[in-house]
Amino acid sequence: MDMTKTQKEHCINTFSCLIDQSCFCLCRKEAKMRVSTSHLQQLTIFTTLLTGGGMGTMYYLQQKRFSESDYHRLALQKLEDCPVAMESLGAPPLKVHNIHLSDRHNRVDLHTSQIKIPVTGSKDGGYLYTSSIRDSDTNRWRLKQAVLRLREGQTIDLLSPPSAADDTQGLDTGHWQ
Repeated sequence: MDMTKTQKEHCINTFSCLIDQSCFCLCRKEAKMRVSTSHLQQLTIFTTLLTGGGMGTMYYLQQKRFSESDYHRLALQKLEDCPVAMESLGAPPLKVHNIHLSDRHNRVDLHTSQIKIPVTGSKDGGYLYTSSIRDSDTNRWRLKQAVLRLREGQTIDLLSPPSAADDTQGLDTGHWQ
């Protein structure tokens, strides 16, 4: 590809050329690709929606994984089996909310789980603090701790449930094992 002297000078003078290994100079003017602002806006919107949708899907799948796990299910069964706790919440209906994924108290590994499940009823709400361990022989989860702490300050140990007259103010949910 031969260029005229004028084309070569134009490329050199405007510093807008590409020089390939054969020392041919192609002006940017000839190789320019224009993208309109509206196309860039559409691309930005599409990328934002795609990223947001992906993050929303990951959040949903993580919450679903928690709610379908044995350690989560065992804790909720204990709560539902305790009439004192259910009465304090004003349940049924019992509403189980999403776990706060950014809460540092929520930890799960292969052998232990420690989660804080937000629950509400028609009277009150609070957190169900649970701790479970996986039996290495049977590979099943076993509930080690299940304590309901209500917003009003009442604390109910679900593994040794109180009678309606017992006071359970002294249970500690601040320092899990």
